[in-house]
Amino acid sequence: MNKEDQINQLLSEAAETRWEIGQEFHDKLSESIYTNAAEIAEKTVLKDHEKENFNLDRAIDRVVTSPIWGFPIMFLVLAIVLWLTIVGSNVPSEFLASILLDNVYVFLKAQAEAVMPWWLSGFLIDGVFLCLAWVISVMLPPMAIFFPMFTILEDLGYLPRIAFNLDKLFRKSGAHGKQALTMSMGFGCNAAGVVATRIIDSPRERLIAIITNNFSLCNGRWPTQILLSSIFIGAIVPNEYKTLVATGAVIGVALLGIGLTFLVSLFLSKTFLKGEVSSFTLELPPYRKPRILQTIYTSLIDRTLIVLWRACVFAAPAGAVIWLVCNVNIGDQSIALWMIQGMDQFGWLVGLNGVILLAYILAIPANEIVMPTILMLTVMTTNIVGYGEGNGVMFELESMSNTHDVLVAGGWTFLTAINVMLFSLIHNPCSTTIYTIYKETNSAKWTTIASILPVIMGFLVCFVITQIAHLL
Repeated sequence: MNKEDQINQLLSEAAETRWEIGQEFHDKLSESIYTNAAEIAEKTVLKDHEKENFNLDRAIDRVVTSPIWGFPIMFLVLAIVLWLTIVGSNVPSEFLASILLDNVYVFLKAQAEAVMPWWLSGFLIDGVFLCLAWVISVMLPPMAIFFPMFTILEDLGYLPRIAFNLDKLFRKSGAHGKQALTMSMGFGCNAAGVVATRIIDSPRERLIAIITNNFSLCNGRWPTQILLSSIFIGAIVPNEYKTLVATGAVIGVALLGIGLTFLVSLFLSKTFLKGEVSSFTLELPPYRKPRILQTIYTSLIDRTLIVLWRACVFAAPAGAVIWLVCNVNIGDQSIALWMIQGMDQFGWLVGLNGVILLAYILAIPANEIVMPTILMLTVMTTNIVGYGEGNGVMFELESMSNTHDVLVAGGWTFLTAINVMLFSLIHNPCSTTIYTIYKETNSAKWTTIASILPVIMGFLVCFVITQIAHLL
């Protein structure tokens, strides 16, 4: 069929369609548009001396976006989401740990020792598999709970209200109002928060959001915060206030992270990333019923499993490295002991120690393995009997009192715990987030800045806290 025939056929179909819809279609269309406009005006336009029509969305917005109630409600919602994530993930995390660590690990270890030399079974099972098991059991349940709840809030229409509430603060810090959403996403996973910065159009403001997302306390760092606050901070008050004080300390660290987000955003906007704050039109969509099944599917597939897969890719070699540095000797001691001794003096200067610094280096691929690595290295350096399964084999203790005893034997004090909690908040992103930053920015320069800047800040904060504590 040539071009002229195609045109004639199209005109013929158009004529037939016109007869089918009738001569009054244009009038009916115009009438429906005006009717719809009149209905919208009736709901939204306020006239003098007339009583305002009740609008549920507007009534809710007057509360959740008000200067008085907006922020308390926002923090309450965030606290509830985080509480449900932490409490709700305990049972599935313990279930996964019992399967992967108490059963699969024991079975694989027994089979490997029967057919492999000790070093190969240690490398594969104690190193690679054990690290993967820790990451999966600790990381999967919180993400599987947080991301669906976050998406439900988004589907419900509440997240744009959070951006509306925080827009003024972010604008004053030289950042974009939509950074409120990416910052909130970072509490589930910083890598997902970095990906979420795609909603920011300005390259300058998007870089600010990417660099500062690390200060959102991701789920991989919550176990460290909860454990240390319970053992050390909760212990300084009577038992009836222990849980309340420990919880308040963890929430305080999370709020400090939000404060650092604003401060570092302001610093970047005045130095490396100068520029005008871009304006944007924020639409407050109507509240609507969340699509629960679609939300769960999307959250699990598009966010949880993809992020978990990336974390596992980096965790496997990390487990291998942990086992190697603890079992390969140079001279009369292992590589790990040499590194700990080399970093110990600097570690004590900033209120930490060599064990903690090495643990954070080895745990760059996954924050979930920080405390198991610290406990393993502490037992290895102090030669405590009765704890752990050997050099390079990460472990955790069910009893908080036993954990406290091991850490104190390693030289920990109340000040050490405070510094670790602060360093855990501020230090460099995990490998998954660093890789995601590079994929999103396609820049080695900004990836390096996003990785190194938090480390410098973490050491500086711990040093200042330590020196003030010594002076007092």
